[in-house]
Amino acid sequence: MPQYMLSVHVVEGEQRPPMTEGERERQMKRIGELEADMRASGTWRFSARLHGPDTATVVRKVDGRRVTSDGPFVESKEHLGGFYIIDAADLDEALDWAARTVDAVGMPIEVWPFLDTAGG
Repeated sequence: MPQYMLSVHVVEGEQRPPMTEGERERQMKRIGELEADMRASGTWRFSARLHGPDTATVVRKVDGRRVTSDGPFVESKEHLGGFYIIDAADLDEALDWAARTVDAVGMPIEVWPFLDTAGG
């Protein structure tokens, strides 16, 4: 089955209205329900939330030596905040899960198909 990454994008410095404790609890409940539905359907493979871009490190090779610098690799106001790796029958199904993810997390979701490197 094809795999897709549903990436959650965060805009650095974006001023969103602060959530009340009740709103935060409802959002966490929606996310929990989304993830439970993904697991129950056999769609969910893996998910993670990421630290901010100031914690990223870029690794390069220069003259055969490892050289590191503070990340992120691309300077941007938008950065990857987390992601889901899912199995979906096709892009339409992945887009349906992405729409549900937008509803749960309240952030834009980008859908990327994985290349089939196993030849299957």
